[in-house]
Amino acid sequence: MTIEEIQNQIVEEFSMYDDWMDKYAYLIEIGNGLETMDEAHKTDDNLIKGCQSRVWFHAGLKDGKLYFEADSDAIITKGIAGLLIRVFSGQTPHDIVNANLDFIDKIGLTQHLSPTRSNGLLSMIKQIKYYALAYEAK
Repeated sequence: MTIEEIQNQIVEEFSMYDDWMDKYAYLIEIGNGLETMDEAHKTDDNLIKGCQSRVWFHAGLKDGKLYFEADSDAIITKGIAGLLIRVFSGQTPHDIVNANLDFIDKIGLTQHLSPTRSNGLLSMIKQIKYYALAYEAK
C-alpha cells in the first residue's frame, strides 16, 4: 500500500469513533500492538529529542525500503509512534521524504494533543524524515 492509501485507511478507522476518549483508547490499542523494540536500539542516538516522554525510533533499510521500530514509556505516545510506523514502515526513503501527512489533521489528532505531545509528534515525524533523507542519500 502507498503512504496515501494507509493514511486514508487510518482516517476511515478513526471516523468510526465519535468521541476522543474512544479515539485515545484506539491509540493505546495501536501502541500495545507494537512489536517489542530490541533493547539494543534504546540508545540516546535513537531517543527523540523534543518529546516530553521517552520515545525511541530505529530504522533499517531492507530491499530499498525503510522499516521502523519504536517504543515509548507513555501509552498515548507509543500509540502515536505506532501510527507513524504503520504509515512509513515498508516505504521507500524517497516516498517518505516526499509524503504529505494530512491524516494527522483529518483525524483531529493535532487539536487533541497537549502542546508537549504535539511537539513530540512533530519531532517523531522530523526524525523519520531524517532517517529517510540519510538512506536516500546513500
